[in-house]
Order: sequence, then structure tokens, then C-alpha cells
Amino acid sequence: MSHDHPHHTDWKHDGVRVIPADKLDPTTAGKTAGMNRATAINFARAGAQKIWAGTVHIHPDAKTGAHHHGDLESVIYVVKGKARMRWGNNLEFTAEAGPGDFIFVPPYVPHQEINASTDETLECVLVRSGQDPVVVNLDIEPVEKPESVYWVDPIHAHPDEKK
Repeated sequence: MSHDHPHHTDWKHDGVRVIPADKLDPTTAGKTAGMNRATAINFARAGAQKIWAGTVHIHPDAKTGAHHHGDLESVIYVVKGKARMRWGNNLEFTAEAGPGDFIFVPPYVPHQEINASTDETLECVLVRSGQDPVVVNLDIEPVEKPESVYWVDPIHAHPDEKK
């Protein structure tokens, strides 16, 4: 097995990157009322070509509208709090996840993200299979009505706050 890279690479500067917790970028996609987001990994910050990763802090009782993310796959890791996911053509399916749980959202799945707690912030790590901010809002009446705040990563940012 060869360990040769097809191109000359300066592994010291183009190899493994550690992004310390206090060095995440909270300004990447602007501010959204009720939530805080921060980018850890993308092309600009780490040279990533195929993924986006960051943190998402969702204030109590925040809910998104129904949407999907096109051909992107998403993985959400719950650090603290309780996440409720609704999905399906009418958001008829539901599941909850707590600290240490992973949530996988396949491409094109209609869904709604919810902070299931009315008094605790939901803290998650989010990883997407691409860096394009794909979001397709759907005309589905949510079982749980959206609040005026949004799940905050660059894809879910309020339209007025996207750059």
C-alpha cells in the first residue's frame, strides 16, 4: 500500500488542523434572534473541500418551518439539551434525541427541528456533506408552529441575515 499523495504537499501547513473551541467563527452567517451559531470547519477556515461543521445553540422552544436541504446529508450530535425532529410529507413522524445522541437527516427529507425544552438551551454539533447553503422551504403546515427564530447554521439563517 502506497502512502504517496498524488501531489507535492506541505503536510506541516496542509495537514491536520485543530480548531480550538474558543476560536470558532460566530460571524460567518450573521446573528439570528434566539440562537447562536459558530463555524469550525469550512473551506475558508480549514481548507475543507466537501464538508461544513460547526456548533449550533438553540434557545428554548425554538422551532423551524418545514424544509429540506436538497442533496445534502446532515449529521447532528446533541451535546446538551433535548432535540425533537419531525419529518415526513406531513411532518407526521417524530423522534427526540438527548446528549450523546446522533441524528442523521438524509437528502430531500422534509423535516422540522425543534428545541424540545422550554427552559434549556439545545447545544449541538452539526456536520453537512457540502458547503452550499441549500434550503428548500416547504408549504407543509407544521404540527408544531414555527417561532420567529430559526435553527442557526448558515443554511437555516433568516433570509434577511444571509450574506
